Amino acid sequence: MHDLGYFRSNFDAVLDRLATRGFSMDRSQFLDLDTRRRAAVTETETLRAQVNADSQEIGKLKKAGADTTAQQESVRAAKDRIAALDEQLKSLDDEFRGILQGIPNLPHESVPVGKNEHDNVEVRREGTPPAFDFPAQPHWDLGQALGILDLERAAKVTGARFAVYWGLGARLERALVSFMLDVHTREHGYTEVLPPFMINSASLFGTGQLPKFAEDLFKCENHDLWLAPTAEVPVTNLYRDETLDADLLPVKLCAYTPCFRSEAGSYGRDVRGIIRQHQFQKVELVKFARPDQSQAELDALTHDAENILRKLGLPFRTVVLCTGDMGFSSAKTYDIEVWLPGQNGFKEISSCSSFEAFQARRAGIRMRAGKKNEYLHTLNGSGLAVGRTWVAIIENYQQSDGTVVVPEVLRPYLQAEVITKRGELK
Repeated sequence: MHDLGYFRSNFDAVLDRLATRGFSMDRSQFLDLDTRRRAAVTETETLRAQVNADSQEIGKLKKAGADTTAQQESVRAAKDRIAALDEQLKSLDDEFRGILQGIPNLPHESVPVGKNEHDNVEVRREGTPPAFDFPAQPHWDLGQALGILDLERAAKVTGARFAVYWGLGARLERALVSFMLDVHTREHGYTEVLPPFMINSASLFGTGQLPKFAEDLFKCENHDLWLAPTAEVPVTNLYRDETLDADLLPVKLCAYTPCFRSEAGSYGRDVRGIIRQHQFQKVELVKFARPDQSQAELDALTHDAENILRKLGLPFRTVVLCTGDMGFSSAKTYDIEVWLPGQNGFKEISSCSSFEAFQARRAGIRMRAGKKNEYLHTLNGSGLAVGRTWVAIIENYQQSDGTVVVPEVLRPYLQAEVITKRGELK
């Protein structure tokens, strides 16, 4: 949500910045609505002042024994008009909120201007893709041959874009969750939290998924409950309508949750394997920061997510998204992309974003600095998407005989060095 005062005072500049995101709005509609609202507010204030003055005059006239019928009729008429204007203002405010709710966040000034993913800018690249002396296989073939990934039975039980993991495949998924949480809490200073996996509409509004992206979500029939699309939603809303002590910021939280997404609009994309699923696991990093520290905190959060890939020995690159490729609520986003040999390319494994005050204003999350209360800044990022990390390990650590070497840092969790056929230990 935007600051209406800032929006009005910098209207043309705001429209120019929104245009870099490919977003346009009806300028005349907004200005006409704003003009009518201002006129109604001015008339209401004038009438209230008139009613107060007339009421005082009526009191004086009554003490003097004068007839006040005309003055009382004028006050009644003014009050009736005020009541009508209050209803008009409520309707105008609702219309204003409806418009503001559909306007994406303003890009940070450091974000490169562009139209789509082709205009994103690589900021760094680490690690070397493995050089195999055999044809690299994709994870869906490797997983099936090893007996650790079963998409057919998942489709029978539930439908397309779901997966069943067997044996060491399931244990690898569980190990990755534990490993990520351990690193983020023990080395990066995050506090672990286990939130509900179902959230209400107010929570989804607070982080920007509702009302615009309802079709991307799964709704529970006859309940104001939705399946969480990401831990960002429940964790950010832990502080909804609260005021935090600025001296205690940043607050750094991490959480594991399953995530549920309808993947509306992704027809035909990543149809094979488990890259794009309706249900997947993720470890999420969430920060609440002072506005003057949020960009530094975004860089640190991105580094924390990258560090998981460094420890796993997985090649990756980090790109800053251009204005036309950012998410609705984001002011600045870094995407971390991991190398997948089976697909001969990089694939997003984490999005790390600063939302500035956009989410905080929608969710009513403030900070108190001395006697001053203001909206803080929220940030989050995947640390990491567990299923895609599973894919990256299977594809990067594959061997010519179809087995998969377990990264050294995961061996204490799996109690195995190699994943062999049928998930047996070796």
